[in-house]
Amino acid sequence: MRLMPKINLKKLQSHRKRTFNLPPAKRLSSPSQALTFVNARGFVYFWPIKGIDLPSLWTAVAGERPVADKHDDPGHITWSWKDDSLDKKIWYYGKILRGKATMISLDVAPYFYALSENYGSPEEDYLIAYHEGRLNQSSKQVYETLLDNGALNTLDLRKKAKLSNAKDSEFNKALEQLQRDFKILPVGVAQAGAWKYSHIYEIVTRHYPELSEQARAITESQARAKLMELFFSLVGTAQLKDVMKLFGWTNDIVKRVAERLVEQRYLIKAEHPNQTGEWLAIKETV
Repeated sequence: MRLMPKINLKKLQSHRKRTFNLPPAKRLSSPSQALTFVNARGFVYFWPIKGIDLPSLWTAVAGERPVADKHDDPGHITWSWKDDSLDKKIWYYGKILRGKATMISLDVAPYFYALSENYGSPEEDYLIAYHEGRLNQSSKQVYETLLDNGALNTLDLRKKAKLSNAKDSEFNKALEQLQRDFKILPVGVAQAGAWKYSHIYEIVTRHYPELSEQARAITESQARAKLMELFFSLVGTAQLKDVMKLFGWTNDIVKRVAERLVEQRYLIKAEHPNQTGEWLAIKETV
């Protein structure tokens, strides 16, 4: 019986230092470096998310430490970089992976879009989703309001969508649901509300009219394989449950895609020296 290879923790640590941009790599110090960082990785989180191993812009800029509470922390330069870029179309930004702020390179965004519940008709796709129970009433009202009025800041959007009396959680959940399904995204910041800060939202296909056509040629299996490949290129090694947790795919789907990548020898089944269970790894980490 052939023994499984073991993950080399030193190789894994070295790999993640590079992909997460940890020392000895220099911290990112400019918007152009941030763009290069995102493009080179395909997708990253804006902030580090507890329980999820994935590079983040914050960590690449501020180092491997918790997000600071103080507004004047130098790491918060990432906030202005993000806000200033929303209308520049240099990357795709929205609450995507697990409903958290995600930055996606424009080359990779079509692979995400290909897995969304969008079929090329923004005036009809949302109605299909609504009638099939995949889109709730509040999300429908928010989407229709943007469809009819164009880009709106959060305060005006909530008012025009007739959700002013709804709970904050209901309105925010609608924004998140529509972002996760690539139906709306933030495209700017307005000086509105008590804090003089409000995201401006727009329909995805208006902001990125080419995205739907780019995604049309990508099959579901191609999209899933591409995203899983990128994930492992970033983290080096993980278990199937980690893939499920990040992308929200079913166990059967994750297994099927993983087996395909193992057959193609992109991934290797391996053992972790300190943890139980079967792991998958790229060859650079074993």
